[in-house]
Amino acid sequence: MIGVIDTEGDCAEWSFPAEPDAVRTARTAVRGQLHTWRLDVLGDLAALLVSELVTNSLRHATGPIGVRLVRSPRLPAVLLVEVSDPLPDPPRERVAHLEDEGGRGLQLVAHSSRRWGTRPGAAGKTVWFELAVPK
Repeated sequence: MIGVIDTEGDCAEWSFPAEPDAVRTARTAVRGQLHTWRLDVLGDLAALLVSELVTNSLRHATGPIGVRLVRSPRLPAVLLVEVSDPLPDPPRERVAHLEDEGGRGLQLVAHSSRRWGTRPGAAGKTVWFELAVPK
């Protein structure tokens, strides 16, 4: 599933304007959908990681920000989460110093998810990560 747009199974997606409220709205949407799918156990972590990626999009891109959740029947133990924006440049992981106020978002995604990556889109890029679905 790496970098592949999966359209089978359960899918929820939203588009948010590049405005500061997008972060809060995306967190709320993700938590709500995971509650609907009875995956509340993933709600806090998924919302945190989506917040980090949406914040990155707001800092570096202009235009709509897409958020997508996918539960594929081919990988029932995995929740795929994607955040897309119109900026084609892939994000870069960096080492943040103790006094830095930012720069830890991708590290958090990398250390908290099963896998993560990026893929180019027709107009921009998508950053994705996978979370393990508990049995």
